Amino acid sequence: MSSSDPTRKGLAAFLGELWGEPVEIENLQMASAGARRQNLLFEARRRDERSALVATITPNPAMQVMDVEVEADTIRLAETAGTPAPHVVAATNDPSWVGGPFFVTERVEGETIPRRVLRLVESTAGLGSRLGRQCGEALAKLHAIDPSRARAELARPGATSPAEQALAMAETLLHALLQPSPAYALGLRWLERQLPPRSERTGVVHGDFRNGNIIVGPDGLRAALDWEVAKIGDPMEDLAWLCMRMWRFRNDDLEVGGFATADDLRAGYEAAGGRWRQESFHWWKVLCTLRWGLGLAGQAAAHLNGTVPSIVMAASGRRVAELEYDTLMLIRGSYQSA
Repeated sequence: MSSSDPTRKGLAAFLGELWGEPVEIENLQMASAGARRQNLLFEARRRDERSALVATITPNPAMQVMDVEVEADTIRLAETAGTPAPHVVAATNDPSWVGGPFFVTERVEGETIPRRVLRLVESTAGLGSRLGRQCGEALAKLHAIDPSRARAELARPGATSPAEQALAMAETLLHALLQPSPAYALGLRWLERQLPPRSERTGVVHGDFRNGNIIVGPDGLRAALDWEVAKIGDPMEDLAWLCMRMWRFRNDDLEVGGFATADDLRAGYEAAGGRWRQESFHWWKVLCTLRWGLGLAGQAAAHLNGTVPSIVMAASGRRVAELEYDTLMLIRGSYQSA
């Protein structure tokens, strides 16, 4: 990106106003660009101080899942509780700086691309098991936060339980499919029959904690990323989501992200004070698998109907059948023993 790039100028002006002194932006580069957000790596120089930072920008505010200031405050809250997260520098909904709402965090070095994470694990003795335990510890600390400390804008289950609310959402997504799915319909009926009892407590849930949204180094977990779907919910949902086959990247024998066992995750979670509920864990794993498949079908439909024309959204449709299979494999024991 050139020195005349408007994003460079906008970041320099924003941070200059924040810090009260001139700022120069150097080494600005795109780290990732999804269908909704861009992540830019850069260095901010002021006098003799240089800071390695990341700007997360939503160019189209209409596609913003969570208000960036709410997301930033959620990251700050998680950090104060001891969950590894990038330190937030500032956030703003004012699009005049860089063309959309954004927040800036300190850069955390490490691997984020799943296959690179798994290669690092394979080349570092004991890292996989340690990383699994660290993920459990991080989530236990997050789930221990009193929900009253979180921003009021975070979604909450209301009068229904988190499981009941998730089930109703899945039902809506099922009816919105462009073509019928007997596999997902069967999965939904299983979820209705196996609905877990209400959890004694809810907590702050990350909502997308998985291999691909964590930063990993030779020492293990360094930070959790992408907090835009955080909410108040059942803590077991986070643990189940992390263990979906989709996030193992062909290392299917290692349930946690392809790098650790569920026993490693549970050991870390319980050691940090978390309460593991096995039946609820399995229920949420079925729900998360089914819901993600339905969500991917919805993304593909959004491309087809022109709502969000994007090759990223279109490519989502190729995974729908895979998640149908995963859903059936998770519930098959119930029918084999019937």
